[in-house]
Amino acid sequence: MPPSYAFPPGGHPGQTELATGRAVFTEAYALIPRSVMRDIVLSRLPFWTDARAWVLARPLSGFAETFSHYAVELAPGGGSDRPETEAGAEAALFVAAGRAALSFGGGTHSLDPGGFAYLPPGLDWQLWNRSDEALRFHWIRKRFQPVAGLAAPDPILAREADIAPEPMPDTGGAWTTTRFVASDDIRHDMHVTIVTLQPGAAIPFLETHVMEHGLYVLQGKGVYRLNRDWVEVEAGDFMWLRAFCPQACYAGGPGPFRYLLYKDVNRHMPLVPLR
Repeated sequence: MPPSYAFPPGGHPGQTELATGRAVFTEAYALIPRSVMRDIVLSRLPFWTDARAWVLARPLSGFAETFSHYAVELAPGGGSDRPETEAGAEAALFVAAGRAALSFGGGTHSLDPGGFAYLPPGLDWQLWNRSDEALRFHWIRKRFQPVAGLAAPDPILAREADIAPEPMPDTGGAWTTTRFVASDDIRHDMHVTIVTLQPGAAIPFLETHVMEHGLYVLQGKGVYRLNRDWVEVEAGDFMWLRAFCPQACYAGGPGPFRYLLYKDVNRHMPLVPLR
């Protein structure tokens, strides 16, 4: 049975619902639970037709520094011939539901659930929903960091189902990573992967590292250690972790715990001139 991928529910909670929820915003991490991804917080984007987006992360003082993450829903016939308006932006797309018609380089490519695309900076691309059902996809944007003498990456099209997950050492396959981009391809300055932990599996130590993270839970539930706190998360939740935020987790079951993971990689740390 193919995996299913969570997506913001939209709509609006009823007047009988409690205002109390799980949303947390701290100096080291943020948790945006699926329950607050409602129509009232939607954004509209220029040059997009019949599109609505939940902005889950954006560059902001005290929040995400290197990327933005949108969850976008396109009605049938919706899309854009000018999706990106910022020069130097690269993109990763991951389809959760429906079928995307992605065009670039003179060709059009179909992306079904589990489909992935990496779109390098400067690429002229278009995206439309040519099907009869809603298209739901994640769009991760980052300003590309060029390096003199190093070529920009090529476009990538992939399907999760076609990629063998890589087991983490000494885990017996209980903790795996599905990589859409080769980890040793130094041209790339960001990685977007799918991490899968089987029920009871764990990240058993407090990772503390320079990479910033965005995590969207695609399936299952777990308990995440974020800085000083243990936080329950489930399918449809989003987490932002600033650089060096301590992190660990346990997968709760009964099914796999899976999330779409962003991190910035493969570049020197920019040095701010002393004043």
